[in-house]
Amino acid sequence: MISATDGPRIASSLAEAVLEYQPGVCNIGPAEIARRRRGGHMALIATTGLYAVLVLGNAPRPARFVVALPAAAAASGYLQARLRFCAGFGSQGVYNFGEVGPTVAVADAEARAQDRAKATQIGLASLAIGVSVGLLAVLAPR
Repeated sequence: MISATDGPRIASSLAEAVLEYQPGVCNIGPAEIARRRRGGHMALIATTGLYAVLVLGNAPRPARFVVALPAAAAASGYLQARLRFCAGFGSQGVYNFGEVGPTVAVADAEARAQDRAKATQIGLASLAIGVSVGLLAVLAPR
């Protein structure tokens, strides 16, 4: 019989069972996911702050495009957290489902190729989002 106090333990076990290395799909666990999400938050704050400084400082509109850089970083952090996939790890051929830090090498060449492809997709999507935000900053009134 399962008691009410077993709920968190069961939910945790299910989450851990779902989060395991899958080539091109999932290469980070909860600690690394949280780290990517925090990075996204910090980069979003930087994007917003930089945009405010540029607008309030009456910087020329083309100069506002510089917000594309932290916006791309924010997108990268959020995409990696959401997809449970670290682009850097994918490029290096490693994964980590434990505490932040140690990694495990991916032995299979086909799995490494799938990871590199996913890392490239995340990089390109982050770049596209960053450029879009930069263009919006340039085109925004004021």
